[in-house]
Amino acid sequence: MKPDVLPFFHADSNTWTYLVRDPSGTAAAIIDPVLDFDAKAARTSTASVQKVVDVARERDLDVQWILETHAHADHLSAAQWLKSQWPGATVAIGEGIRDVQRAFAPVFNLDNEFCADGSQFDRLFADGDIFRIGTIDARVIAVPGHTSDSCAYLIGDALFTGDSLFMPDGGTARCDFPGGDARTLFRSIRRLFESLPDDTRVFVCHDYGPGGREVACETTIGAQRRDNIHVRDGATEDDYVALRTARDATLPMPALILPAVQTNIRAGALPPPEPNGVRYLKIPIDRI
Repeated sequence: MKPDVLPFFHADSNTWTYLVRDPSGTAAAIIDPVLDFDAKAARTSTASVQKVVDVARERDLDVQWILETHAHADHLSAAQWLKSQWPGATVAIGEGIRDVQRAFAPVFNLDNEFCADGSQFDRLFADGDIFRIGTIDARVIAVPGHTSDSCAYLIGDALFTGDSLFMPDGGTARCDFPGGDARTLFRSIRRLFESLPDDTRVFVCHDYGPGGREVACETTIGAQRRDNIHVRDGATEDDYVALRTARDATLPMPALILPAVQTNIRAGALPPPEPNGVRYLKIPIDRI
């Protein structure tokens, strides 16, 4: 029950995308794929995610799942483009996406064409749901707090935490987005620590190379419990909430939050074209 995990780093957003395969066959999943977006030119590109596709094709993999850990605010998802490459793949996210959609639909004044019911995704996962990648069992673990739809995927011995946990020297994700809550995130992370073996491999979604070190993506539950600067063993919930709240108050909004959220609540689909055939992203003023 040890999947092969191939990481791909997207430097513009400091995001890790993972190609996860069953070593006994060809079944695979892609987690948190990134669509390149040049905001100044208003152009998208698949150059980065194409590298993932190329490796999957070279190994003759059957991508069965395209998994989102949450609706990201710092990059656009390439899920729908990947779906065009593997039409039989299932695009999935946590069922909390409905809350995220309901929170942001009025921000962007989405009209009747948008349904805040999660139907843009092929499957919505509930906490504890089980699925398989070939012969490997996978389990969904809800980890709300960063966002209300955040979930982690335990695939064999490998845990993909999304933004909830960073590398131990990076701590944890911000909690000041709509639906975020520091107390909830602390409890979500402690649940992981208390329910999973120390040797569980942990793969994070972002790394920013604190202190100038090389970017990294893999750690363990044991290392997180021992060394995570925010939530290691001995850290209290109240102290964490105070630390996280103070830290979040200093953080600017992600540069791509407006285009990213509009796209990602649609499962990686851009807004529909207007009568002139052009797709437009909205920029609400004084709303975020």
